[in-house]
Amino acid sequence: MADLSRFAVTRQYPAKTPDRLQLYSMPTPNGVKVSILLEELGLDYEAHYVDITENATWTDDYLSLNPNGKMPAIIDPDGPGGQPLSLFESGAILVYLAEKHGRFLPRDPALRYETLQWVFFQMAAVGPMFGQLGFFHRFAGKAFEDKRPRDRYVAEVKRLLGVLETRLSPSGAPARQWIMGDDYTIADMALIGWVGILDGFYEATEIVGTANYPAVAAWLQRARARPAVQRGLNTPAKP
Repeated sequence: MADLSRFAVTRQYPAKTPDRLQLYSMPTPNGVKVSILLEELGLDYEAHYVDITENATWTDDYLSLNPNGKMPAIIDPDGPGGQPLSLFESGAILVYLAEKHGRFLPRDPALRYETLQWVFFQMAAVGPMFGQLGFFHRFAGKAFEDKRPRDRYVAEVKRLLGVLETRLSPSGAPARQWIMGDDYTIADMALIGWVGILDGFYEATEIVGTANYPAVAAWLQRARARPAVQRGLNTPAKP
């Protein structure tokens, strides 16, 4: 049985099955990236619900796992060299798990880097900009009388959706089923939760005009129809 006692986070979230990968997360757009991949891989893992609404990521134990105080994070008891590995940042976790298990990331070098550029597109652009839209449209920022900040992020979200629309339905070329064409990859998994939150928790369907991006809507529908995605979008379950 793996010994995870050197990881202080296990005091806050004791591992019932330490031989399994430990997931520390919450079903937010960032969190579900990893749970979707774990479900798609069919791995046995133990999920711990990290309640960010209760500042659970700012304890000393959790900060020992991720000094940036964010989730998701993992501990893999069977990391490189058979030694336990802790890892934070959702993009890094996606790449690590895809490479370790040889799935959802192309082996061809050119296609691999093309996939990674779309993962980083989500990390660098879609996540931060969509999150700002959520703040100014759905959360505390909606009370601001000056709507210029909100409108700035609405415009940027529309632009980013346009980038995805062009990727999925390029002019003069066949439409793509997935970000990388016929192959479903971690690039799709990175984007599912963030695109889906617009017509979900953010209630931003009208202000963003999601109907103007039919290829994106069709892609999201295909993704949501996958059983592993459905499970991942609700993992970890709230205790």
